[in-house]
Amino acid sequence: MEERLQKILSQSGFCSRRKAEEFLSAGRVAVNGKIAALGEKADATKDRITVDGAPVNPVEEKVYLMLNKPRGYITTLSDEKGRKAVADLVKDCGTRVWPVGRLDLDSEGLLLLTNDGELTQRLTHPSHEVEKEYYTWVEGDVLAAWPILTEPMVLDGEKLRAASVKFIREDGDRTLLSIIIHEGKNRQVRRMCAFSGLAVKRLKRVREGDLFLDPKLRNGRWRMLTSSEIKSLQE
Repeated sequence: MEERLQKILSQSGFCSRRKAEEFLSAGRVAVNGKIAALGEKADATKDRITVDGAPVNPVEEKVYLMLNKPRGYITTLSDEKGRKAVADLVKDCGTRVWPVGRLDLDSEGLLLLTNDGELTQRLTHPSHEVEKEYYTWVEGDVLAAWPILTEPMVLDGEKLRAASVKFIREDGDRTLLSIIIHEGKNRQVRRMCAFSGLAVKRLKRVREGDLFLDPKLRNGRWRMLTSSEIKSLQE
């Protein structure tokens, strides 16, 4: 079946749909050896599609995983520094998948992995404003930080929407907060807390959109998403 080339590139995981449009406009995409234009269609099962001469292989079956990411793993498929990567934890899933978004080295919890480029774009693009909830253990003066943490702020020149913050409990010198954000910028929750005068001691993502981390999923383990969970992410 013929589909627009930008959709084929996105679904293959080669790049986002927006980046595919840039490649097409720049004349970097070819179909059966002929340079393709933006808006052209092709059949991924029959036509040879390339970007800068590199073949684009269609994804035959969509796969969706939930990983309970442990601390100490980077959210990439490989690392030139030899650090442990989340790809090592899901290498037995039977196909190539990539992380949807990121969790930094010292963060843990819910991480989605898939080979569905379109869903990846939907969940990571800021325009869709997908909520992400983090359990955040902090040290510092929470009462003083609260008015700052719960208001819009500007970090490194980027304006961030106000986070939704809830107090959960105190545990000695630490306070557990639920922090809900929409943008998902690099180390955003840690940077927001630091700006507010709080030190993050532990950070765990527990929800993305309507999908919650499975409480039965042990640290470092993964499972396939159910059909209802997949549907909730696509809606």
